[in-house]
Amino acid sequence: MEYIKAIKTITAIDTEMAQQAETLHLNLTKPPGSLGQLEQVGIQLSAIFQKCPPPLPSPATVVIFAADHGVIVEGVSPWPNEVTAQMVENFCHGGAAINVIARQVGAEVKVVDIGVARRIEPQEGLIDAKVSFGTKNLAVEPAMDLSETTQAIDVGIEVANLVIGKGSLCLMGGDMGIANTTSSAAIISYLTNSDPVEITGRGTGISDELWQKKVAIVQKALNRLPQKLEALEVLRELGGLEIAGLVGLFLQSAARKVPIILDGVNTIAAALVAQKLCPTVVEYFIAGHLSSEPGASRGLDQLGLKPLLNLEMRLGEGSGACLALPLVQLSSRILNEMATFDSAGVSSI
Repeated sequence: MEYIKAIKTITAIDTEMAQQAETLHLNLTKPPGSLGQLEQVGIQLSAIFQKCPPPLPSPATVVIFAADHGVIVEGVSPWPNEVTAQMVENFCHGGAAINVIARQVGAEVKVVDIGVARRIEPQEGLIDAKVSFGTKNLAVEPAMDLSETTQAIDVGIEVANLVIGKGSLCLMGGDMGIANTTSSAAIISYLTNSDPVEITGRGTGISDELWQKKVAIVQKALNRLPQKLEALEVLRELGGLEIAGLVGLFLQSAARKVPIILDGVNTIAAALVAQKLCPTVVEYFIAGHLSSEPGASRGLDQLGLKPLLNLEMRLGEGSGACLALPLVQLSSRILNEMATFDSAGVSSI
């Protein structure tokens, strides 16, 4: 299983390079700490890339994993699951929000069919890696079997190798799947030991009545499970094939020492699973934004991450991660291009 190999390959980021970057920041022509989180991200990049100043994390790629969810039969979303396939087509044709954002920030978009409920015609920008035609209904049975779970994680690893092999120095996870916030709410609730009422959001903007039904379905799923399940079992029970794919993407990106910008609740659910599988992976995460979905805040707290942006977004697709990319790249440029007190002839304190 490739994910086991990836976990064994992940090592801690370079603390010596982090110290060098911190020292360099103290010598740049600005008051210490005045650039806030930009300084911390630059230090983290130096530690990830094992170089100070760090290379520019470019080119960058946002990878969108798409899959359908069996829990849709419980009526947790007003949208039919056909929309998943239709949005995959939209991504490939360049017409979705993530495509517009990616064009603006200079990122490449890759779309992975890991579990859409119907066949999609081969087309440019689409990777066909279908594990199954969606998951089962997590409210009443495991969403995936163990083979599907590990296969989906390995797909993420393969995709990470593909895009990093082509030169990507920054990866962003994206997702598409009608009803997938039901799955992520269940995963986040379980892994943070939280009440589903506090974690479950409104996804596509559902009514109060539908939200209450969604909370009840998440609780029903959790009631099936014993306490203290291993992370892989949590993922299998409450899955999302696309969430499993993101787990693999994150693990292999860390194994290859490439930074990862997280998006919203679905990528955060995947990050929590990855953290349970290998705690060190968190050192490679950068929180792109704070989704307005309540599970995002709880998940980021558990991961110990502070988001770069808060635009009250809840779109998914990797949109918030992509919007944060220029800030991540800027944090590298500051260390590379800003003058020191000595070089600029500026008096320091």
